[in-house]
Amino acid sequence: MEKPYTEQEKLKRGKLFASPPTEAASFWQDALDFGTGKIKKNITAFKKKFPAPASTSNVYTLIDNTDWTSSFWTGMLALAWEGTADRAFLKAAEAYLPGFRARLDKRIAVETHDLGFLYTLSCVSLWKLTGNQEARDAALKAADLLMVRYHEKAGVIQAWGNLNDTKQQGRIIIDCAMNLPLLYWAAEETGNPYYREAALRHIENANRYIIRSNWSTYHTYYFDTKTGKPLRGSTAQGYSDDSCWSRGQAWGIYGNALSYRYNRDPLFLENARGLARYFLNRLPDDLVAYWDLVFVKGPEERDSSAAAIAACGLLELSAALPYADPDRRLFENAALHITASLAQSYTTAAIPRSNGILIHGVYNKPGHIGVDECTNFGDYFYMEALVRIVRGWKPYW
Repeated sequence: MEKPYTEQEKLKRGKLFASPPTEAASFWQDALDFGTGKIKKNITAFKKKFPAPASTSNVYTLIDNTDWTSSFWTGMLALAWEGTADRAFLKAAEAYLPGFRARLDKRIAVETHDLGFLYTLSCVSLWKLTGNQEARDAALKAADLLMVRYHEKAGVIQAWGNLNDTKQQGRIIIDCAMNLPLLYWAAEETGNPYYREAALRHIENANRYIIRSNWSTYHTYYFDTKTGKPLRGSTAQGYSDDSCWSRGQAWGIYGNALSYRYNRDPLFLENARGLARYFLNRLPDDLVAYWDLVFVKGPEERDSSAAAIAACGLLELSAALPYADPDRRLFENAALHITASLAQSYTTAAIPRSNGILIHGVYNKPGHIGVDECTNFGDYFYMEALVRIVRGWKPYW
């Protein structure tokens, strides 16, 4: 159900966002070149491995293809290839394809909704860019595995763990909004509408229960898989069950904008708009969010990854809005201001030993994991935002 805006959610920085930042075109190109240079160096250093989700002292250790974040590295390779036409990036991305196929065949850490992240940025990307049939086949197999996680009665895709795990059964998280494009894409590729129908039921239920009346969000929500009854909201990585985890809010903005791209239902735009206003109204002066939006000032850690994700979501949302809609320009400008702040103050330019791109990210604050570090997903979305700004971009999502 559509949630009316409140006075509180009128953009507090409407005057700032009425105009784009003043940086010249060379500023954006230099920022993109810096990130691309980091990626080029990491091709040799990473070989067939992947950066861990978060760095340690701003340096990523290397891991096998067992984490939900593996594809952010291959996504960066694809972005770098698009931005430079340097085939070294494409060759490196394609070298990972057999490992992604083997992960499916051997069922290595696939009991997760993050199959969408994993196979959109590793396989759908290469299929769209090069027509690689191996990539297409793997992505469709991943979509089939993701569908196994769909609880028909509740109309939701379970986030984590075995489907019979009583602690995780029927649990969804806001992140899944970004995993659904794999199913939309599979429906288009195969002509099978069930992929799309499941994705739509999930996002509709998620929006109905995860989004609160003031446009803040729960991180997670539980459903009874036998009756379909909605049970309760909670958090896993936010400050509290009643707070608003900033990265989750960013996932919601971007995920709803992407669901609009595939379905053209204006309600997805309205959801993205409301989530965006809440996010933007709770940013500190430099426009880089704290790790939870309950914080708007003070010593708590920022989360540069939430800022980068939100910037991408705002650019996607802005492009989808009608030209006459005043929010179109406001949201685009907000994305530019956020990305400019990241480029000016949140990169590893002053830390040459770092193999990351963005500093001051937070992976899991309650779990004390990757706090005030580089995050590989933050790096990816920062690069995506820059590619969108510098050259335009057709999403892999």
